[in-house]
Parts: sequence; structure tokens; C-alpha cells
Amino acid sequence: MFVSPGEVCFSVFGIDIYYYGIIMGIAVFVGVLFSDFVRKKYYSYISENNFYNSVLVIIIFGFLGARLYYCLFNFSYYSNHFFEILDFRQGGLSIHGGLIFGFLSGAVFAIVKKIPLLKLADLFSYGLVLAQAIGRWGNFFNSEAFGKPTDIFCKLYIPVSDRPLDYMNYEFFHPTFLYESILCIIIFILLFFVVRKMVKGYDGFVFCSYLIMYSIVRIIVENIRIDSIFFILGLPLPIFVSLCILILSVVCVVFLCMKYFKM
Repeated sequence: MFVSPGEVCFSVFGIDIYYYGIIMGIAVFVGVLFSDFVRKKYYSYISENNFYNSVLVIIIFGFLGARLYYCLFNFSYYSNHFFEILDFRQGGLSIHGGLIFGFLSGAVFAIVKKIPLLKLADLFSYGLVLAQAIGRWGNFFNSEAFGKPTDIFCKLYIPVSDRPLDYMNYEFFHPTFLYESILCIIIFILLFFVVRKMVKGYDGFVFCSYLIMYSIVRIIVENIRIDSIFFILGLPLPIFVSLCILILSVVCVVFLCMKYFKM
């Protein structure tokens, strides 16, 4: 059984330091460190200076995009609390927003610095999914992003204050943060030890493979979660966006096959 110790890890001069922030910091550090390892071993033609400058750009715009995306689809609240939009300590980040803004900012950087975009996208795929696997544990400490009520062996206890109104009489829920974390680790293993070797020399396949696999994972996990508040065409927003990314990624794979294999 999983029970969160609470959101606050410790305080410094009256300022609370949250587990979520610590976990996110560790996730970014490990992700960047591993991506740099991959760069040195397989993408050494991307200079260290260009790599870390791109990291800075992608992280800044990725986090900003993740926050703005979250606030946009929680418009009813943030339209009345406008100055809380940039209050990152309050919580509220969306991986889809981070992916979209991170990719766009990385694309602009690649164009300006004349770095092959597909190579840069492939390079960051490994560290990104590894960071996601670690970052999901921030949801555990915040008692958020959980699934339907359950009594399985790895059930997650949710305090009354964090339970949805329709589930006040339930104590234990699916630890969807754990499911996604484990599945992201599996994606990382497949990308690095299988896909990388299969598509060596063919840029773009690693990134598209990451998007396809993560979209499938997100669709599966979202079917268990109970915190969706925005729907498009009857589908929870994360599932709808994941389906769009999945379809677009498959189309990109087809085009890459046509490009490389003259299909």
C-alpha cells in the first residue's frame, strides 16, 4: 500500500520545499545527464555548447508550455486568478503542453543553429522518457493523478481532502502514477536497447517511436484515472490529444519509410 508522507519535504526560513519540486529537479537532472551520455556516445557531432544551450531553451519553454496548457484547460479557475498562472509552486503541469512547447522551441533552436532537427529529437527522446518515469512520483507525494477505487496489493491511499466528491467513501485508489512510471521505464529500455539498434542511421524513428509508445501508454492509463475535467468529442482531453499525437506519429513513420526506403 502506498501512503504519501505529505507534500512538504522540509522548510527553509519559513519557505516550504515540496517533494514535487525536488522530484522534478531530479527528473530533469537525470534526463539531461543521460541525454548528454547518449550525445557523447552516438551524437558527438552535436557540440557540448549547442547541446546545453538547447537544453536550457527546451526546459524553459517546456515548463512554461506545460503550465500554460494546464491553465488554459482550467480556464474557469485561472480566468479569475490570473496572477496564479505563473505560480509554479502551486502545482499544475501538463506533459502534453511540455511536449508541444518543448518540441517547437527545440525546432526553432535547431533551425537557428543549423542542427538536424530529427537528430536532436532522437537524442532527447531517451532522457525525456526517463525523466517522465521519475517525475510521475511527484504525483504520489501530491496525492494526485490517481485512478479508480481499488483494493489491489499496491493500492494508493488518498486523504479525504484530496478525494473527488463522488468518491468520498473510498480510501484506496489505483496508483496510476506508478503504472505510468513503470511503463515509461519499459519505453526507455525499448528505445535504447531495441529501437536505437534497429533504426541506426535513420533519423526520426526513435522520436516517433517514443511518441507512439507514450501515446499508447497515456491512453491506457487515462482510462483508469478519474480526474479529467475537460472533454473533446466525448473523450477526456489527454486521450484525445494522445490519439492525435499517435496518428500524426504513425503518419510521420510512413513518410520516413518512404524517404529512407523508397517505398
